[in-house]
Amino acid sequence: MSDFSTCVASASTTIDDLHCVVNAVSSPLWDVLLWVLIFVGVFFTIMSGFAQFRLFGRSIKVMLSSRKGHNESEGISAFQAFVTGLASRVGVGNIVGVALAIGIGGAGAVFWMWLIALIGMCSALAESSLAQLFKIKDPVTGKFRGGPAYYIEQGLGQKWLGTVFAISLIVCFGFVYESIQANTITQAMQSAIGCVGADDACQQDWQIYKHIVGAFLVIICAPIIFGGIARVSKIAEMIVPVMAIIYIAIALFVIVTNIGQVPSVIGLIFSKAFEFEAVGGGIFGSMVSVAMMQGIKRGLYSNEAGQGSAPNAAAAADVKHPVEQGIIQMLGVFVDTIIVCSCTAFVILLATFPENTSDLSGIQLTQKALEMHVGDWGQYFLAVMMFLFAFSTIIGNYAYAESNMQFLKNNPIVLTIFRMAVLGFVYFGAVAKVAIVWDMGDVTMGVMAFINIVVIVLLSKYVFVMIKDYTGQLKAGVDQPVFKLDNHANMKNKVKSNIW
Repeated sequence: MSDFSTCVASASTTIDDLHCVVNAVSSPLWDVLLWVLIFVGVFFTIMSGFAQFRLFGRSIKVMLSSRKGHNESEGISAFQAFVTGLASRVGVGNIVGVALAIGIGGAGAVFWMWLIALIGMCSALAESSLAQLFKIKDPVTGKFRGGPAYYIEQGLGQKWLGTVFAISLIVCFGFVYESIQANTITQAMQSAIGCVGADDACQQDWQIYKHIVGAFLVIICAPIIFGGIARVSKIAEMIVPVMAIIYIAIALFVIVTNIGQVPSVIGLIFSKAFEFEAVGGGIFGSMVSVAMMQGIKRGLYSNEAGQGSAPNAAAAADVKHPVEQGIIQMLGVFVDTIIVCSCTAFVILLATFPENTSDLSGIQLTQKALEMHVGDWGQYFLAVMMFLFAFSTIIGNYAYAESNMQFLKNNPIVLTIFRMAVLGFVYFGAVAKVAIVWDMGDVTMGVMAFINIVVIVLLSKYVFVMIKDYTGQLKAGVDQPVFKLDNHANMKNKVKSNIW
């Protein structure tokens, strides 16, 4: 009997049946998609001449200098687009996802997380550069918007495929992931007040409190969401750098106070990365180790490289050259995985756990590790960080979804209804059990990622032309490269707007 048949046979409710169907689609989809994402990352890395390394220093310089000098009436700054993308990237995956990867795949999963980030940086450069090239100016607001749906319609001339992508992203980021983030906030608060596994009275009280938490989230999210991507970017600009610096600071404290163990932990990460234990059967399952699967999957979930999400924020930026925003967005992948995810990894791997904690996983594993390093206040600190990370992700996810809703129907009434629906899913996630929602998120993310990754390969010739144009101007001594569409006749017939 197949795994799917066994699952259905043992299901006791309609929800269980749906869960079986979702898993039956999600598992083979991601088995293939992981290899496709890796292949495409390697393809762009080689064909661009390792652009993510050549332009890394430039990306830091441009990011730091991009906070001012843009036209606010047309778009957000390159820095605001960077932190908006980072707001969505830096979230639950950086704490819970890393802990799950280590808990299941061991220390070796961290190596594969690092590797997929370094490769994925070039995919992020490609997709965000394309989003800039094919962005349009909103006829109502006069501001820039774009993303994969837009470069699919213009670059490939396939609006139906852009529509499929837009719907997948809206379901994934506008609804499913909003519920997940809200649910994470609720769980973190429940754990912080000691109501997990507590007496019946506490559990009954929490059934009331969680509705208060849900209402509170809606109240604080509503003014930001109804302000659109411009307001989201301004809020992200304020909170994302602060929360990232605080989290990195506590991780650095842990690393410094355990500096003698750091070389052995790094050695463990590399040695365990190549211990092979097949993750499953079949052609693809037997080729992947548990550590490799967990590291790659959780890394991709966190940094979103090549999946078509961050380009929606990147397209809203006012820059002089498409590649300028592309290299800033690739820096986001580096910050998310190589820096923030590594912080969680070292906090966990530098801890010495008692024997009775072997069953810990996810947020509980990270909480216990931090408590052992800094004391009991560590769990409260992590609860606050989880709130900030998840909250920033809620508003960052909305920014992605808004651009795609406008692609489908750019109507103020429709957009208002959509915003109310997003807030409804935030409330739902705070008060409901959303175990199946995680798997539904994997499916919708898989669909949009598969579409996007194929499309950016088909449009790769434009990416390489833009990179050559940008680096050529830098070599010629131009400090601020400017992209002129008139110099590229093969692109001019594709790009609908006159922005460039």
